[in-house]
Amino acid sequence: MLKEFKEFAFKGSVVDLAVGVIIGAAFNAVVKAFVDNLINPLLGLLGGGKASLEALALKITPGVSLTYGQFLSAILNFLLVAFALFILVKAVSKFRRQEESADRECPYCLTAVPKKATRCPACTSELIAE
Repeated sequence: MLKEFKEFAFKGSVVDLAVGVIIGAAFNAVVKAFVDNLINPLLGLLGGGKASLEALALKITPGVSLTYGQFLSAILNFLLVAFALFILVKAVSKFRRQEESADRECPYCLTAVPKKATRCPACTSELIAE
């Protein structure tokens, strides 16, 4: 049982997932620091003269207030992380597509054929190996 757990835990996909989660958490901390220390003060000054966006609040009664600035800060943080991850995933998928295009097209039937093939599997035409 311990051997099976070791095989599972150290399988490539599980380790890759763990590394991805750790890097994602670190990236989230960097984006949160960027938003909290650079963006929020600027937006706070523009939106009411507050020192930070998180300081924006609506007082309902003494002691009760809606701190909508913290909510706006969390939304901004989420949008920046989501946009950065979108750009990263787009770049990785573009790289993978280029890597996967190891096939060529048969000039007769336009079927995808491995580059080293000498015959097309669809129309059996003879091809020149690359």
